[in-house]
Amino acid sequence: MTAAIPTKAYPTAPMSTKDSARSISTSTSGSTLADVLERVLDKGIVIAGDISVSVASTELLNIRIRLLIASVDKAKEMGINWWENNPHFSTQSQSLIDANQQLMQRVESLETELRSLRLPSAS
Repeated sequence: MTAAIPTKAYPTAPMSTKDSARSISTSTSGSTLADVLERVLDKGIVIAGDISVSVASTELLNIRIRLLIASVDKAKEMGINWWENNPHFSTQSQSLIDANQQLMQRVESLETELRSLRLPSAS
């Protein structure tokens, strides 16, 4: 005796609780935007692409785009921490810029003094 095979792929009646427990869950089922964003930031995502503008087989412009989206913790784990040492992303940016200008002025004055000391000994 053989079992009958249903001919319809999708049931027309709502699934019972027993059937829904056996249903296959997909990666997006039950995911909210916050869940997806959390997953992306936790794992990280890389988007890469090339844009090329050509006229009559002559390439005029080629742009390579590389984008990494990850959480701060994941980026640090990968060894990416450029924002920690960049004065533009620091609250101390103005004081660092002022200190840099003072150091540049000191170096310039020392170089001027060194040139003036070398001049008399050359003649």
